[in-house]
Amino acid sequence: MEIRSYTSADREQVALLWRKTFSNSTGHNDPFSAIDRKVDAHDGLFFVAVTATTIVGTILAGYDGHRGWLYSVAVHKDYRRQGVGSLMVRHAESALVQLGCPKLNLQVRANNSSVTAFYQSLGFEPEERISMGKLLGD
Repeated sequence: MEIRSYTSADREQVALLWRKTFSNSTGHNDPFSAIDRKVDAHDGLFFVAVTATTIVGTILAGYDGHRGWLYSVAVHKDYRRQGVGSLMVRHAESALVQLGCPKLNLQVRANNSSVTAFYQSLGFEPEERISMGKLLGD
């Protein structure tokens, strides 16, 4: 398995993986729109995990000069609990460190205890925060 930067050839496989992994996602998270927005950011922080020619995982990172964020960490169900997610998180962390990022944040749905446990195993700790959001535009 290899972790590498996303390319336009990965588009269909990434969208399919996200649809399967984030099946309860809302409309503003349309895979193709999200892919396009991330690619348009030109930040080099969109990575895929690949075995042969199959995308088995994704991770998006962001850095605004203040703190980093992880998004869309997805692993194909047949490859879970094999270290793919951990490798992707570490890969994104390394890329953020190279950019000078001092702190990394992520959000997990409160009822997703297995994902919370996964991130805790990687050194993330819950922080007392209230997550707020606002949709912009139509």
